[in-house]
Order: sequence, then C-alpha cells, then structure tokens
Amino acid sequence: MDRRKSLKLIATGALAGGAVVAGCKPGEKKEEAAKEPVFNLDRNRDELKYEKSLLAQETFFTPHEMATITLLADIIIPKDEVSGSASDAKVPDFIEFIVKDMPEHQIPMKGGLRWLDMQCLKKYEHPFKDCKHEQQIELVDAIAYPEKAKPDMSQGVQFFSLMRNLTATGFYTSEIGVKDIGYAGNAPTQWNGVPADVLAQYKLSYTEKELKECISFDPAPNP
Repeated sequence: MDRRKSLKLIATGALAGGAVVAGCKPGEKKEEAAKEPVFNLDRNRDELKYEKSLLAQETFFTPHEMATITLLADIIIPKDEVSGSASDAKVPDFIEFIVKDMPEHQIPMKGGLRWLDMQCLKKYEHPFKDCKHEQQIELVDAIAYPEKAKPDMSQGVQFFSLMRNLTATGFYTSEIGVKDIGYAGNAPTQWNGVPADVLAQYKLSYTEKELKECISFDPAPNP
C-alpha cells in the first residue's frame, strides 16, 4: 500500500476498535473476540485483504511508547482555539498504523523513543512521559531545531524530524486537520442561467416551460 492509500485509510476512520469482552461470571476468565474492521470507503478484494491483515497484526508500540508518542504529538500540534490537538485527531493511531504499513520507520521510531527516555533518565531521573512538562519541553527544544542542535543530539534530531513529519501528515489528513486549514472542498454554485442581455444578443430566449422548471436564486445583497 502506498502512502496516499494509507492516509486515506486512517482519514476515513478504518481503524476499528480492538476487541469486545464477552460477558462472564465472577471468577471466570474473560474471553476476547476480535472485531471485524469497518471501512467507510469501497475496497476491492485485494485492498480489503491487505488492510485487514495490517489491522489484525499485534500492536507494535508498547503502552509506554504510545503514551510518549501521544505527549510528543500534542507538543508538536497542541489544542488551540481553532481545533483539537494531534491526539484528538488520533495521530498516535495513525503512527501505529504507518509503522506497520511502512516497516522502515519501525527501528527509527523504537530507537528514538528509547533515546528520548535515556536522555530524560540521565538528566531528570524519569522517563520522558513521567517528566514535568517544562522538562519535556526543554528536551524537545534541544532536538527540534536541527541548525541549533548540539552534535551529541543528532540521533534525537533525526527521530524528532520523523516524529514531526508523521504527526503533521496524520493531523492534516484527518477531519480535524482539514477543518483547521479551512479547506471547504467542492461546493455547488448558484446560477440563474444566461443573462438576458446575452440571450438578446443572440436572439434567444428561455421557454415558459424552462423558466417554470428551473430554480431561480435571488442575487446576493450588496455589502
């Protein structure tokens, strides 16, 4: 699957819930049944087979890693008065999906998350997700600007650049992101037909039947 199809899959809500828990009596072991993924776009047989196989794979990131990804994504695109945050747009789910569809991102992402935690453990004695917000921002600032970063931050710079790219891609292909940039898409126009002076120039006119059947719009008021 190419990148465009991957984005389309996420943007149209193809990531279904993981599992449902069957009812049981106290003390009995809970059984889980996988949900069949629901797709909102038409798929041919091969697409469905491939996409379902991706969604059926085990979760790539650990809960600890997903928590870190969520924090980073919301630092990159926080919630504001215009729209929700990256996590509101389900960017972490997008990144989880993308590393399965594009395995070349798996090692850089895993390694980068580990590097981030090691830096925080050395400096703050806590992994990134458990650090204070000010400490998280301090480390992010050290790797977010390649031209200003110190040489020993190079691995972090590469990781953060990838994280930022994935976050921006996931966010701006989501419903929230599309609204954030003000993209309205195609919209119908209002047309009252050929102007009377043009019809007169060519000695043409609408019939009474055409005028009765056509929709007429009032002209827009002057500002």
